[in-house]
Amino acid sequence: MEDELEDRVFYQTYASHARLVARASLPGWGWGWGWGRLARLYLLRYEVVLFSLAMVVVLMYIQAVDVWSRALLGRLGSRSRSSVLPSPTGSSSEHRSWDLKTANAAAYALQGRRPRMEDRFVVDEDVRRTGVSLFAIFDGHGGEFAADYARDHLIPLLSDKILAVKDVISGKATDDKLPQPDNSNKSLKENPLLVDRNKSFKKTMSMADDTAKKEVTDPELLSKLSLSRPITREVRPTSSTPVRTVPTPLSAYVDAGKINYGKLISDQVLAVDKSLVEEAKKTMDVAGTTALIAILENEMLTVANVGDSRGVMCDSKGNAIPLSFDHKPQQMREQKRIKEAGGFIAFNGVWRVAGILATSRAMGDYPLKDKKYVVADPDVLTFNLTDHKPLFVILATDGLWDTFSNEEAVNFIKERLDEPLYGAKSLTLQSYYRGSVDNITILIVNFKDKKIVVSSTKNDYS
Repeated sequence: MEDELEDRVFYQTYASHARLVARASLPGWGWGWGWGRLARLYLLRYEVVLFSLAMVVVLMYIQAVDVWSRALLGRLGSRSRSSVLPSPTGSSSEHRSWDLKTANAAAYALQGRRPRMEDRFVVDEDVRRTGVSLFAIFDGHGGEFAADYARDHLIPLLSDKILAVKDVISGKATDDKLPQPDNSNKSLKENPLLVDRNKSFKKTMSMADDTAKKEVTDPELLSKLSLSRPITREVRPTSSTPVRTVPTPLSAYVDAGKINYGKLISDQVLAVDKSLVEEAKKTMDVAGTTALIAILENEMLTVANVGDSRGVMCDSKGNAIPLSFDHKPQQMREQKRIKEAGGFIAFNGVWRVAGILATSRAMGDYPLKDKKYVVADPDVLTFNLTDHKPLFVILATDGLWDTFSNEEAVNFIKERLDEPLYGAKSLTLQSYYRGSVDNITILIVNFKDKKIVVSSTKNDYS
């Protein structure tokens, strides 16, 4: 009985305490002790509920618009990423591109962050119906004149010589019937131009580096030239001087019944360079250009290089095989040659001949050519493709190689060889996005089908 009485007293005491606490509780101490009353007085009011629903609708709309806009921009970016280049500075200037596609070769050229386009390229997959394929890239500097001159004179001259030597080999002609150089360039003008000039590049501020303005920095050298105009200014010649070649017997270019392309290319490069220098002196046009020439006949590939454009081959194992080596002033053999000629190299952003030119070999550049600081002698390498079984070849100006190594470029193209331009366009744009400040031109020769189909084209930057 005593236990039951104690329990009853305890229960009554607890109930009384609970009632007192409930009466004394203030809103906000708990749902049972005030939140219900607060909800009834404030949260469940008509205007509060309406406002909350409106806010939910607005937030859902904002989120939906954001998702939709991101998806739209993604689609637009995938369609126009190759033609609209974002300006890192946010302002705009026109960037132009040129592309070319043949049966087994493709090229893509981009003006990029330079104020003008000074690269040139040539693709001729059947030189004068001889079955010989010729590919060339010229990277001009100090103006467009030298690159144009090399393209318009050297390529026809090489074509003439190839045809003439083949006639000698076949017995159709003899050495006493030397071909006359065709200075009218009619063959180039009559060829159909398959180059698609793309004007869709929006304007972006030119972010070219100042190397073009700093190309002439040696006062002693310039004082001896007595130039009345800035040396970096391009001046087009008013007349064209015929290219005078050395009367070398055509049989001199025959070796074991085949054309010695190394000697043939070297002689023609030097002949055209001599005429280019003479022409440039008339108007004091100091422009110069690199030259990278590849000639393919059957299983033999010959690559001649003057300057710092570069060729790379991807063999059957996916390895990067250099087809040429850059001519840089800091190389031991180049530095020695320059010093023996009385010149010097100096560091001005990069190593430069006489503090002026970043490549130690080039066509044109007559102020440095006269002093023999710069020469046009090409290095020539020959490859038997049956030994390498290549997948493709990359020929490109240094605008690419400033941002890509040989191995990186090969690996990049390997994954994109099935693209419309064999990956040339993608690689060019990727080099641009990596920060290349130069013109970029990339030419891809695809050996996947192991044959070159007849076609003849050249680029037109007019």
